[in-house]
Amino acid sequence: MDIRIIIRIDALISRQMTGSPKKLASKLGITERTVYNYIAFMKHELHAPIVYDYQKLSYVYSEEWDFKFNNK
Repeated sequence: MDIRIIIRIDALISRQMTGSPKKLASKLGITERTVYNYIAFMKHELHAPIVYDYQKLSYVYSEEWDFKFNNK
């Protein structure tokens, strides 16, 4: 997983501006299948509460969530 893509996905989700998975793939320069892989990684490994909102046509966070790095 490329952290730069995760950061871009997070920013777009936070603004509710991802568009469809196909449009998100185009914005990021990756395949639609890769979008699904990144979303799954963020949901399962980073515990991000991501859902797709069909009214907004965007991935959104279903609850308050911040993507942070910990330097310990």
